[in-house]
Amino acid sequence: METEKWVKDCSSPLQTHSITTAKEWSEEVSEQSLESDDYESDDDLYYSKRLDPAEDGLNEDDVDMVDELSSTEYNEEEELSSPPPRKRRRCSSAQAAQPTLAWKTGKDVDTAPPGVRFCPARTPGVQMSSTDTHTPLDLFKLFFSDRAVKTLCDYTNKQAAINIAKGCAYKWVDVGVHEFFNYIGLIFFMATIKLDEIKDYWQQDDIFSIPFPATVMTWDRYRFITRNVKMSNPHKDQENDNRQGTPAHDSLFQARPLLDTIRTACKAFYHPHKNLVMHDGLTATKGFKLFVLADAANGYAVDFAVYRRKSGFQTGEGLSYDSVMSLVSRPYLGSGYHLYTDSFYTSPKLFRDLQGQSFGACGLYREHRKNSPRSTSNALDKNSSKAAIRWIRDGPLVFVKWMDRKEVCVCSTIHAAYSGDKIQGWVKPKTGGSKPKLYPCPSSVVDYNKYAGGVEFPYQLIQYYTTQHKEMRWYRKLFLYFLDIAAMNAYTLHKELTAQRQQTTLTHKAFMEELMAELCGVSNKASQKRESCQHVPVPVASLRPDVSKRAASGRTTCLMCRIDGKKQSTPWKCKICDVALCLKLERNCFEKWHK
Repeated sequence: METEKWVKDCSSPLQTHSITTAKEWSEEVSEQSLESDDYESDDDLYYSKRLDPAEDGLNEDDVDMVDELSSTEYNEEEELSSPPPRKRRRCSSAQAAQPTLAWKTGKDVDTAPPGVRFCPARTPGVQMSSTDTHTPLDLFKLFFSDRAVKTLCDYTNKQAAINIAKGCAYKWVDVGVHEFFNYIGLIFFMATIKLDEIKDYWQQDDIFSIPFPATVMTWDRYRFITRNVKMSNPHKDQENDNRQGTPAHDSLFQARPLLDTIRTACKAFYHPHKNLVMHDGLTATKGFKLFVLADAANGYAVDFAVYRRKSGFQTGEGLSYDSVMSLVSRPYLGSGYHLYTDSFYTSPKLFRDLQGQSFGACGLYREHRKNSPRSTSNALDKNSSKAAIRWIRDGPLVFVKWMDRKEVCVCSTIHAAYSGDKIQGWVKPKTGGSKPKLYPCPSSVVDYNKYAGGVEFPYQLIQYYTTQHKEMRWYRKLFLYFLDIAAMNAYTLHKELTAQRQQTTLTHKAFMEELMAELCGVSNKASQKRESCQHVPVPVASLRPDVSKRAASGRTTCLMCRIDGKKQSTPWKCKICDVALCLKLERNCFEKWHK
């Protein structure tokens, strides 16, 4: 099987799906600051006015002027009364190097550079057998395997022991793999059903109470696991902290094991199609930034990188440049891929270097970027007609401007300036109403909307079921992000596999509900809910395996009594609800539960 050639045991305890060429593929994200000479800021660059690039200093004319003044005789009064000579402002080297060519129109002929033959390293698509049946939990465990979760449990138990030694007053029982999957299932349950506070899921004193979370684990248990979740060995954290300021320090040490595991699994079980999209991650918080390389065909996260502000630049080319180059790997991908980026990433240097590695690129660009054309000759202005086109070619790069509701600026190494493409718009004649009209549109704009715009839809859907909630520590935010990306990729694999088998694909909501139910060890199938048998009491010995172990005597704690603050054991449970309940003359919790 082809996947077996690419997957092997990882050297890291968390990596269960390493790949033979993972060492070549895993180019870690460059650790660098957000500022560089290639752009000015993160958010307001596109809308800010172009700043005056003049710098304080003396040019050659200024030096001559100073020499002339020094050779002239003058008295002190004249020096004090006359203002000092004004320094001439010089243009920056970036401005002086800008092309001075005039903008051409859509009627001028342009020829695209020769394309590179598409040669992927593997057959694009899912690297799994389409004949096998995979449940949502099976697909999710490709990224969060039993072995990976066992390592998470070990680190979590060690962290809990450290906290207890420091004086934390709570009773801790080591968490196991099955219980940790239950914990993850509750996180996805909260992502599906939204409440203001996490504790509200365990409130049982009003009409808005939700009974399910309390059947999986108590509020205290959930809270203690959340407090101690750890992705790295806590005994080695201090060793890494002691190396701060040296090249040996890893700013992502507390997330590194699981980070490498998820990244390796993302690349092992899927190979992208020709068109890729670079975009920001599903979440961001103070202290780190996320970058994702996705397949434009379905939104699958092929690879991703995490950047922390405390890290410095390695190449000196800027965060936008390094984030792309760290993820676009020719040994893993192959050659002939087309990458679509937004204006944060696009720069002439990046596109030239990508072309040197046999990758095409297309994306929105910002006019003040270094080496971007700033010519005003025949440029678009506010009076330009709708769908007007202007372009300048600079070697393999073509810079295109197109007038929509506002000016759209696109740079590309894979398109001609204009190839005759048209899009449909609407016009309102004076007689009233509206009618369709075809407008000329550059092919680079058409393809950017098709690929970069299409990949946004899956990530809009996942926002409805995101696990993100308020967390004080950055590595816990990353842990939730890893859950999101694993669930999103698992659903993408589900769609691809069911399409190959020509079967019905679950909706995203149905997939997440089934995944949550399987993680929590319950059934979510509607057919079982409509079966003929009623809610009848059965012996508690048929409870879930983790509960029956604790109930060696054939009894376990009644859920309704536990909610009421009591602790009563019972030998009975509901057959359908799978919940332990008292069934006595003086205390009928079975009836109370079903009401």
